Amino acid sequence: MTSFDDWFAALAGGRTTAHRWQGEFARDPVPRSRLIRIPTGMGKTLGILSAWSWHRIANGDDRWPRRLVWCLPMRVLVEQTESVVREALGNVERLWCGRGAHAGKVGVHVLMGGIDPGNDWNLYPEECAVLIGTQDMLLSRALNRGYASGRARWPLEFGLLSHDALWVLDEVQLMDVGLATSAQVQAFHDDDAPRGFRPRCSWWMSATLQPDWLRSVDTAPQHAEWTREPCRIDAASRGEGLGSISKALRTTDIAAADARGFAQLCLEAHASLAPGAYGRITLIVCNTVERACATFDALRTLDGRTAMELVHSRFRPTERREWRARFLSREQCAAETERIIVATQVVEAGVDISASAVISELAPWSSLVQRFGRCARYGGRGTVIVVDRGREEGPAKPYDVQQLDAAWRALAAIQDAGADVGIAPLDAFEESLSEGGRRDLYPYEPRHLLLRRELVELFDTTPDLSGADLDVSRFIRSGEERDLQVFWLAVPKHRKGAAPARPPRARQPGREELCAVPFLRAREWLCGPETKTARKPRLKDRMRAWVWDWLDGDWVVAERAMLTPGRIVCVAADCGGYRVDRGFDPDSITAVPPVPEVALPVESQAQDVADASDDAEALSAAPWKTIACHGREAAEEAAAIARAVGLLPRLGELLTLAGRWHDLGKAHAAFQGAIRLEGRPDRPDLAKAPAAAWLKPPGSYRTADNRESRPGLRHELASMLALFAVLQRCDPQHPALLGPWGEALALLGHSGPTAAPAEPSAVERDILACTAEEFDLLAYLVLCHHGKVRVALHASPKDQTYRDSGDGRGLPIRGVRDGDDLPSVLLEEGRPPLPRLVLSLEPAAMGLSHVTGRSWGERTSGLLEHFGPGALAWLEALLIAADRRASRLTTTDPLLLPRTEP
Repeated sequence: MTSFDDWFAALAGGRTTAHRWQGEFARDPVPRSRLIRIPTGMGKTLGILSAWSWHRIANGDDRWPRRLVWCLPMRVLVEQTESVVREALGNVERLWCGRGAHAGKVGVHVLMGGIDPGNDWNLYPEECAVLIGTQDMLLSRALNRGYASGRARWPLEFGLLSHDALWVLDEVQLMDVGLATSAQVQAFHDDDAPRGFRPRCSWWMSATLQPDWLRSVDTAPQHAEWTREPCRIDAASRGEGLGSISKALRTTDIAAADARGFAQLCLEAHASLAPGAYGRITLIVCNTVERACATFDALRTLDGRTAMELVHSRFRPTERREWRARFLSREQCAAETERIIVATQVVEAGVDISASAVISELAPWSSLVQRFGRCARYGGRGTVIVVDRGREEGPAKPYDVQQLDAAWRALAAIQDAGADVGIAPLDAFEESLSEGGRRDLYPYEPRHLLLRRELVELFDTTPDLSGADLDVSRFIRSGEERDLQVFWLAVPKHRKGAAPARPPRARQPGREELCAVPFLRAREWLCGPETKTARKPRLKDRMRAWVWDWLDGDWVVAERAMLTPGRIVCVAADCGGYRVDRGFDPDSITAVPPVPEVALPVESQAQDVADASDDAEALSAAPWKTIACHGREAAEEAAAIARAVGLLPRLGELLTLAGRWHDLGKAHAAFQGAIRLEGRPDRPDLAKAPAAAWLKPPGSYRTADNRESRPGLRHELASMLALFAVLQRCDPQHPALLGPWGEALALLGHSGPTAAPAEPSAVERDILACTAEEFDLLAYLVLCHHGKVRVALHASPKDQTYRDSGDGRGLPIRGVRDGDDLPSVLLEEGRPPLPRLVLSLEPAAMGLSHVTGRSWGERTSGLLEHFGPGALAWLEALLIAADRRASRLTTTDPLLLPRTEP
């Protein structure tokens, strides 16, 4: 076994040794949810990474989760955390670079929305990974509504983030309602843990973390365990090293509207700084992006010589990426450095710079403590100036007036005592507070609290007939801080007589292009201010913007109601709205330079295209393969994953069986009719075909003779109904079908099946061998392997366009009609073909069916009750990963080789 101290030193590249708290924290042998309260500058990032990786990577302890999910409140922290993690894992030669063998190495992936070469993390559920993102991106995925992620990928990501995952909620004092949501979700998963398979726990981390922040009616049973022995640094250690740095405190007030006066104060403070080992750096922290920009403009007007930088959250990643190399890292704090940095709350955490002077607008106490941590971070002496810009309701925004009043009183008490705001004096001040005084400084009353029934409701990702979804934004952020994502693209203007221009269907944004914009501000920018009497439902005259339509798989003109949190919006570059030196700027009309398109490998691009549209067949575009060959390969991948994650043997068998049967529905005549290319193998059982062979939407799915069209056909529904058809054909009284309901159905006047059961084929016996509970799980896994049909079976908008032939079979559900059949095809090489199967839509009906027994809704409710949402989605994710990995295999199908005559 590797010693922790040796492992830590290797991760750190030999530059430092572990702090006492890091060693004590890592030696807890069993992962559990817990609190971590460590002052800024004391190595939280490396301490957390070293603890998880020592157990999971260095020593291979399978009790520890495979995925480390690092949740941060702001985007600027994501890039910095990613850099630290990549460097550390590279130092121990355990970083997986996306190529070659994954086993034994760790993938590092940023989840920020948009297409990304690192988006294949979801294909390796049995391997270790560090997933890093903001609370918007990660908490939305934990609620099965992933922001800026293709709808079909929601359950896949939900499953992998809800099971076999250790969540690190970093800098929680900035997370607002997201903190409460993280605690609620963990409590619900804890309730489900006895039925689960792999651990899921949370580490909440902040220099100002208060245990009561995690307390609610739902978390009460777990709260004592979560808060048992919180990780803290003892008072003696706080007074040593960095804890002994002196940071003088001064307070003053300047009106919120007086940007010039505030800038003048900052310049005077900067001019008074003496040169130091880490240069002359003044950090100015404003509470809003607007005031930061106004301060930056005023400073540049008053002083044209000093280097100045602007930092806030409304920049694209492509611009933010330069910050670390230019000025936002320890390497850029040299003795000759002279710089003024104007920032917002984004620098409160995770930013590794040391400012000689920190000038901060008055903020809540927890934020001020974080800002003080940026002063004299590496040693020496520093100066902190806190400026009251007004504690009335308007100037106080985005903060509460009472919070600012409490912080101002605390500052006055520190000054009256003649103390400063270094680590040790602040700790002593807080220890002296009464319980009421501590509550005043650290209040927390989340506006919304996620309930258990709401998490269960979110398990169903089926949109309603209008394409709308349950809104989860209130559980992630409050007020105007709820964002959508904007990217700018050069789209030609409309020419007279031509069709309106729009972004190409195939053009999806890369992560580097996306700029976070508060959705309410985006609505005003693109559509104009709206009142109760003056509605502005559509874009302003000069604005051109589009959002992605899941049902049609194309960009459509944006309307106000479509501009919702988490949505991706494409804006024509010539409409302005962004400056590379200022970030999002709704007043700018200068054309925005687009970010070059990200080039993805074909197989990675196929994932994005398939997940972003209801009926895209990008994952089926591959060399010719039959259902039997692809099913065998998917089953083999599923079996390998099941063994690697330690799945119970029978569950592994069911997962493997689901891999074998998952694509049987592709034998449907309307699916086979969508494959048209000269030289097409003359068979009714093709699962894969080259990209050129597929008909393009709309009208993709129709029979070879063009007599029958099935818009929006989902082959996985046909695959699932085929399992029911096997029971109907061979054993109508099977426990998963009518067996338990014979007496009840007889009382209702149903005499039961009259035809004698057919003799089952060899492959059908595998289905008949399932118990009722196993059959339901098998059917669910087969149905959900694309994430597009899962819990609800009802008609989609495309089904409403079907022209009923008057044969009495009614409208389709997801392109499948009652009475459709699947021809006899080979399902498993070396076994006889599967007989023809007739599909019934009875499982979609409500209540007890005299044909198929319990409804699909009852069956999925039973699965959720048995496994819990996290474990069921995890099993779902394992099959999806197996299918997608099998789809990338380029082996030759032996069934398509030329036959040799004897």
